Amino acid sequence: MKIDAIKNGIVIDHIEAGCGMQIYQMLGMDKLSCPVALLRNVPSKKLGHKDIIKVDGELDIDLDILGYFSPNVTVNFIRDGKLVDKRHIDLPTRITDLLRCKNPRCITTTEQDIHHIFRLADPEKRTYRCIYCDAKAD
Repeated sequence: MKIDAIKNGIVIDHIEAGCGMQIYQMLGMDKLSCPVALLRNVPSKKLGHKDIIKVDGELDIDLDILGYFSPNVTVNFIRDGKLVDKRHIDLPTRITDLLRCKNPRCITTTEQDIHHIFRLADPEKRTYRCIYCDAKAD
C-alpha cells in the first residue's frame, strides 16, 4: 500500500485503534474535496495498533473533538512538505455542543438557545458532567 506524502495539510496520528472512522465522520471529512487517507489498525510500538488520518489540504480542525474521542492523539501540521507544528492533544477540560444532556429536567432540554457544555469530571474514567445539572454524559 502506498500513501503519497502530504504537501500541505495535516496528519492525525496515534488515534486509538477503531476510533479513526468516528473522528473522520465527526470532523466532516467525507465532505472534503481534497485527498484524505484513513489507515486503520496500523502496527504501533507504543499502542500495539493505531489509526492514522492524512489530509492533503486545508482543514479547520476542532482539537476538542480529537481529544474527546482519542486522548493522546498527535496532530502534525505540514506545509510545503515539511512539518511546521506538532501538537499533542489531551482530554479537553470542557466540551461545548458535542454531547447532549440526557436529563429531561436540565435547562438545556427546555431552552433552545443554551449551549450544551460538559466539564471533565474524572480524567481516568474519561467522564464528563453537564455544567447545568451535573448529569453524567453517555
